[in-house]
Amino acid sequence: MADPNFSHRELDIMAILWDLGSATVPDVRDRLSGDTPYTTVQTVLRTLESKGYVGHEEEGRFHRYHPLIEREAVGKSALGRMLAKMFAGSPELLLSQLVSHRGVSEDQVRRMKALLENVLGEEEK
Repeated sequence: MADPNFSHRELDIMAILWDLGSATVPDVRDRLSGDTPYTTVQTVLRTLESKGYVGHEEEGRFHRYHPLIEREAVGKSALGRMLAKMFAGSPELLLSQLVSHRGVSEDQVRRMKALLENVLGEEEK
């Protein structure tokens, strides 16, 4: 499977499928912001299926779609692209941006610090 690269709408729909595990077109449409037409949701799901990211099973008159790719795999790929393109490949610049953002709580910074200390501890073994 190729390195996943999603449009905004595809990623919105994938997030719904990851959260729910599986969903019909009406299920997805109900969770999207705005008034997205049924046919748009259906088209995006079919496109995701043709790319190999989504599968479906028959459920009455609807198809029930489910993700075939893990959220973590997509996250790693997207983070790698963002790190390369926006932060010149520097994890330090990315981390600096994360912790200097006003929306990060002290508790979140402490958890990040613990994660970094854990990684350092693993490398010393």
